[in-house]
Amino acid sequence: MSMAVIGMVAGMALGFAGYFGGFGAFLLVAALGAIGFVAGRFLEGDIEPGDFFRPRDRDRGDRRR
Repeated sequence: MSMAVIGMVAGMALGFAGYFGGFGAFLLVAALGAIGFVAGRFLEGDIEPGDFFRPRDRDRGDRRR
């Protein structure tokens, strides 16, 4: 299944949740979808648990100066 079709299905699910359940249901479906996406990427091996806790790039330097 292409990413466009997956995006369309996700958009339709959010649309139905927003229409029939209101804004709270829309937010719940969006949050659960994001959690499911991260869990799926983790189970496929695309990401590691340490990816969430270490800095992205240590060579950038301190930008707060």
